[in-house]
Amino acid sequence: MKDYTVDELIAVCIARQVEDGEVLAQGMNTPLVMAGYMLAQQTHAPNVRFASAIGQSIGHRAAPMGIINTEAGWLQNGLIHPGFLMAALDLLPKFSPKEFFRPAQIDAAGFTNNIRLPRPAMRLPGTGGIPDVTVYSSRIYFYVPRHSPAVFVEQVAVRSGMGDSPERKRGAPPRYLVSDLGQFTWLDGRMRATHLHPGVALEHIQRKTGFTLDAAPDLSTTEPPSMEELRLLREVIDPLGVRKLETLAGAARKDLLRAIILSESMHQSY
Repeated sequence: MKDYTVDELIAVCIARQVEDGEVLAQGMNTPLVMAGYMLAQQTHAPNVRFASAIGQSIGHRAAPMGIINTEAGWLQNGLIHPGFLMAALDLLPKFSPKEFFRPAQIDAAGFTNNIRLPRPAMRLPGTGGIPDVTVYSSRIYFYVPRHSPAVFVEQVAVRSGMGDSPERKRGAPPRYLVSDLGQFTWLDGRMRATHLHPGVALEHIQRKTGFTLDAAPDLSTTEPPSMEELRLLREVIDPLGVRKLETLAGAARKDLLRAIILSESMHQSY
């Protein structure tokens, strides 16, 4: 039996993609990514630096994970606060940061949509710096907490993030994607499975994917989190369980959200 949850597995997979000394960019409301980044710093990558859209902060120390205190933490820990436009367009391109995006839709070539869905008509959260970054960066990574045909589609409704295309003049196609079912990369313009999470069959992933999915010839099983990785996530990095909000829905998500806010209110960090 597994002694870890899917949010912990995703965070560990994200951490394992981090190399020491990198600049790690974080968007808004991406606690799974932040948990993975902080886990990497606590284990094999002590010299990473963080660039967060929260507080427009760049520094060597992340804010403690939370909800009501998060912005205050980034403002306190950041070494500089350059503002979004300067960070996204002037500073970060020079540092070639690694960044994990969460697409609302993604196709086999890695084009993404975070703007709108036509049926049912729905406005999505928006793109932030994704249209700017994906046209030049060669360090684009993705994560999808709930793998489904609604996310992995034959053709995105709107192209708001650059994938693999002959029109690309700079950068490179996406490097990597992790979902709750497996790990994936791109080869010759197509997404392919490289690792299946423990207990997941390739046929199951294909049923949850809206396009024909390639598989690497050396397809293997994701290494589960170690006891130390789990201890750090649960006791040091994210004892409130903020990372779980990205994998829950409905009443379970509301209940956890209330519990986190109550705990933070009772134990102010700053």
